Amino acid sequence: MLPPEVIAAIAEELAEADRTHGVIPRITARHPEATVEDSYAIQGVWRDKALAVGRRLVGRKIGLTSKAMQQATGITEPDYGVMFDDTVYPTGAEIPVDHFSNVRIEVELAFVLKEPLEGPDCTLEDALAAIDYAVPALEILNSHIELEGRTIVDTIADNAAYGAMVLGDVRKRPDEIDLRWVPGVLSRNGEIEETGVAAGVLGHPATGVAWLANKFHQHGARLEAGEIILAGSFTRPVWVERDDSVLCDYGPMGVIECRFV
Repeated sequence: MLPPEVIAAIAEELAEADRTHGVIPRITARHPEATVEDSYAIQGVWRDKALAVGRRLVGRKIGLTSKAMQQATGITEPDYGVMFDDTVYPTGAEIPVDHFSNVRIEVELAFVLKEPLEGPDCTLEDALAAIDYAVPALEILNSHIELEGRTIVDTIADNAAYGAMVLGDVRKRPDEIDLRWVPGVLSRNGEIEETGVAAGVLGHPATGVAWLANKFHQHGARLEAGEIILAGSFTRPVWVERDDSVLCDYGPMGVIECRFV
């Protein structure tokens, strides 16, 4: 692994980039020997700094769970990051575009847990039993590391490129709807940009929740009741700019709208 002082220095670079909405050079360009374990260590130091100044963790994001996203990024394995309370917006929100870097938006479902979920052998059925409800969500990507040549190591260290999420107001229990067939039709300024269906995420959008519980078990941790799990995009990311209006139609799970200002 990278020396602790290097991990701490990179975490501070990323924290500063988050504060200034800037972009830093790729970690893998400067440290080609860096591993996935290093990147999660960097993310962990950055997370702990945020918690130390009073931010509150509300959940986890899972990324790169669909073929669409893997092809868009050239990265072939899922990753995860953390979500804080000050990054959650309701549908209808006006979102300051200057708060983010390399701003893109993705179509996802989020799940809220009603009970803890723990590996090492967590299945889709276990995840569905632990989920209180599903809710439509848009993820706002926020990349503080230059995109050209980026690898999974760079992405994970940068909190899996998570910036914020916009939550819808329709909630469904897993036994109320076949979550695989929830659609997403994403429009920007009135023009359809992306379409997809939730089964594009690992065959079932809650499969990622089970994957994350098993991944956490490797680090002696578990997912807790009340946490929001953002399950991964089933469309490619769409670039957005100031004054863009975004609308996503999730069929039986309603509509999300937001505007970037």
